[in-house]
Amino acid sequence: MVLAAAVIAGLLFWRLRQPLILGYVLAGLVLSPFTPGPRIHDVHTFEIMAEAGVILLMFTIGTEFSIPELLRVKWLALAGAPLGIGLSIALGTGAGLLLGWPLAQGIAVGCIISVASTMVLMRLLMDRGELDSDAGRVMVALTLVEDLAVVILTVLLPGLNPSTHTDYKQLFWTLGKAVLFLVPVLVAAWKIVPRVLNRVEKTGNDELAVLVALMVCVVTAAFTEALGLSLALGAFVGGTLLGSSLYSHRFAAKIFPIRDAFVAVFFVTIGMLIDPSALLANWQLLAVVIALILGGKLAVWFVVARLFGYPMDTALRIGIGLTQIGEFSFVLARLSLDSKLISEPLYNAVLAASLISILANASLFKLLKPASRVAFSEREPVGAA
Repeated sequence: MVLAAAVIAGLLFWRLRQPLILGYVLAGLVLSPFTPGPRIHDVHTFEIMAEAGVILLMFTIGTEFSIPELLRVKWLALAGAPLGIGLSIALGTGAGLLLGWPLAQGIAVGCIISVASTMVLMRLLMDRGELDSDAGRVMVALTLVEDLAVVILTVLLPGLNPSTHTDYKQLFWTLGKAVLFLVPVLVAAWKIVPRVLNRVEKTGNDELAVLVALMVCVVTAAFTEALGLSLALGAFVGGTLLGSSLYSHRFAAKIFPIRDAFVAVFFVTIGMLIDPSALLANWQLLAVVIALILGGKLAVWFVVARLFGYPMDTALRIGIGLTQIGEFSFVLARLSLDSKLISEPLYNAVLAASLISILANASLFKLLKPASRVAFSEREPVGAA
């Protein structure tokens, strides 16, 4: 049912010259347990499958990037990303104070909207062929830092509830493990993985090539999750390791069909999580969250990009690319709900705002002219050296 709905809706949106991901989300709404007609009752099963889509997409994206190119935006990633996240949290806090929310709820909403969906961003950039553009590479770096920020926020958020306390020891232990174990492993893998891939390539066996590519992807993702970091970040790192091989594109291309099937499931699953009836009863909350995402975040990231010397066009693309929320915002929203920082209606509004922000994000991208594949050497923004 899920695949059939994805195919039908995908074909419809392809004929309408709209992004396929919009069709997939619509398919999820049709099959949602909250809407009449055919429905999927066990959504959790597909959430697990959707996780596979995130891993495979981030892995194949990682093969397209080289470490030196990512390091060219290190100053924006190291300083600009925390600044943008902080301003987004302040935005949610300020809006909450104006609306009379408890301080903790405003901060929680700010944390939830501060994290864009890496999955959505990557797919839109791929569809437009802009992964190699100046703005595309900057957005990738920013979302990777946001993935790291989720680790910290998941520890800090429960501490906003007076009945709980923040486990700072656990936070520092998690980050310490990441530094102590991840860096040496990456250095070793940088030397070992290319040799393994080259030897497999010499066998000329496609089956072995697929298995090796998937092994690198899944092992690195599982390793980072064991360290308390995100699966998506680990899969991206695995892709960059594969990218160090001369045959990286050949290996990655073999798992593209598997990736695309799971990516479709991911976006269908997003549609399944929306409860339309709950939204109609609390449309004011939905309007506030959408305004914070579409208006507030666009302004925040536009300003941050300009502060680091990027031109108006690039800054606008960065702002538009990050005006959505997705899978990691769901994690923070669920945690906030369990910690009694936000209400059930606000939680539902966040889920719906995710869907609407994704739809709006794709539409806003269509208003922009396709970006040229700009090499970093043509122009280095302030702090990029």
